[in-house]
Amino acid sequence: MSQTTKRALAASLKNLLLQKPLTKITINDIAEDCGISRMTFYYHFKDIYDLVEWACAEDAARALAGRKTYDTWQEGFLSIFHAVQANKPFIMNVYRCVSRERIEQYLNPLIHSLILGVVEEKAVGMDVGEADRQFIASFYEHAFIGVMLEWIGTGMKDDPAAIVDRTSRVVHGSILRALEAFGSGSPLHLPGND
Repeated sequence: MSQTTKRALAASLKNLLLQKPLTKITINDIAEDCGISRMTFYYHFKDIYDLVEWACAEDAARALAGRKTYDTWQEGFLSIFHAVQANKPFIMNVYRCVSRERIEQYLNPLIHSLILGVVEEKAVGMDVGEADRQFIASFYEHAFIGVMLEWIGTGMKDDPAAIVDRTSRVVHGSILRALEAFGSGSPLHLPGND
């Protein structure tokens, strides 16, 4: 029942975002639209931003289902783009009303999950520490989020498939090279240290 109530609250929020900006929506508005009490809202979420974060995570989890491998990450990334596009009024309203840091906070776990799945798959049999695998995933996570935020910031005008294709060209083989560099045990060579 808890997930059903959370989904109903998210649907109410999305419905209200079609009518007014996030900053003008109250918990009372959401509770009334959903047909529940304020206390029920607080049973599930600490505030509206907590609900926004949960709704983003829920949408992305559905988009990523089964698409976290090296062979399917492009499908997963494209699915996230499509999920964002399908919720354009919701996303654009949130984008305009909250800080970039908060949006990154919403996107980080979603993208991290996608990238970490690929890094972990490619690291099998390699001697690469957990901290290094996390660093590699975090590096790509920030790049992917930057690409997505730029797309959202320009009104989602570019074709998501083209963006994913370009991202794929940049990323192709680089995760494996990064893992090999961390796993080689050789010292990092920095320019000027000759």
